[in-house]
Amino acid sequence: MNRRKFITMASVATGASLLSGTAAAADDTLPARVRRTLDQALAAGAPSAVCGVIQGGRTYVAGAAGKGKRKPDGRTVFQLGSIGKTLTATALARAVTAGETRLDAPLTLPARFPIPRKGARRITLADLATHTSGLPRLPEGMLDGANPYDPYAHYTLDDLAEGLGKTTLVTEPGEKYAYSNLGFGLLGQALAFDRVDEMLRHRVAAPLGLTDTTTTLRPDMLLRKAVGHAGGVPVPDWHDSVLSGAGSSIYSTANDMLRYLAAQLRPERSPLRDAIELTQRPHFDAGKGLRLGLAWHLLPLPSGRTMTLHDGGTGGFTTCVAFCRDSGAAVVLMVNTFSQGPDGKPYPIGSLTEGLLNDLDAAR
Repeated sequence: MNRRKFITMASVATGASLLSGTAAAADDTLPARVRRTLDQALAAGAPSAVCGVIQGGRTYVAGAAGKGKRKPDGRTVFQLGSIGKTLTATALARAVTAGETRLDAPLTLPARFPIPRKGARRITLADLATHTSGLPRLPEGMLDGANPYDPYAHYTLDDLAEGLGKTTLVTEPGEKYAYSNLGFGLLGQALAFDRVDEMLRHRVAAPLGLTDTTTTLRPDMLLRKAVGHAGGVPVPDWHDSVLSGAGSSIYSTANDMLRYLAAQLRPERSPLRDAIELTQRPHFDAGKGLRLGLAWHLLPLPSGRTMTLHDGGTGGFTTCVAFCRDSGAAVVLMVNTFSQGPDGKPYPIGSLTEGLLNDLDAAR
């Protein structure tokens, strides 16, 4: 794969994609539905895949792998990508529900970090959490001199300060939805300057029991980690100490994501009930059926019920989670390959996730 093309595509791989529907499966057994999704993921070129579902209070998870590859399970560690944005949004919601800040509070950072302006209105925390800040997708100059296989690793707080001084907003804050990894990176820094990973661990992952959702691999996690791939070739994991609020370097497992999705389906059973409810509430209407919660993307299912979802990816992994509270169904799908194949075509991880959720929703 061309190195320059890879760095450009991979560095934005943590973005959400709007998904297209697929027909419900004829076989109504839960293991068969999951197996079919796994087979389709492998057929599309994924070295291995793991899929977990919740339906009617029942949880099921299974993995599959190509010939000669290790089959993953619910404890296998993958890089999560932009699903991590929903953790940052939950941390924001916790701060809001605790009275520590407001959604309409302006973005503030230490003085050496200039906040871009366009028009009279300042960027708010809600703008960052709904991708309506007007900020570009990536920081100014971030790709200059970057390692194409670990594009965030070189980026420092000094680089961020310099780049913000050269950044021009694309639109005025609050006007238009435009996905921004930079925006969520700044949201993390606004909530816990230079201690973002610690904040996510203590304020979100730990209360929800997400023991394997972290930016720092423990020795036992290293033994369980899948190897990321791009174009069929193993590639390094991503590392990021500045914009990690965007999910660029976080790890997780299907088991952890099922715990997370269970909390999304039944917030009243969670210690983070009020924060979770706030993240799922629509805060911006982007048109054409798309509404934005805090990080979450809300779209209509064929049934008319609401699907809440987020996908993610790094240079060697692609992931997606989706759920429907009204039908009590949820899906996580994780594969250890970059979101595009060597032919430039995307792997259908998002559409497979949505298709399975549609199937589970129709069976309600």
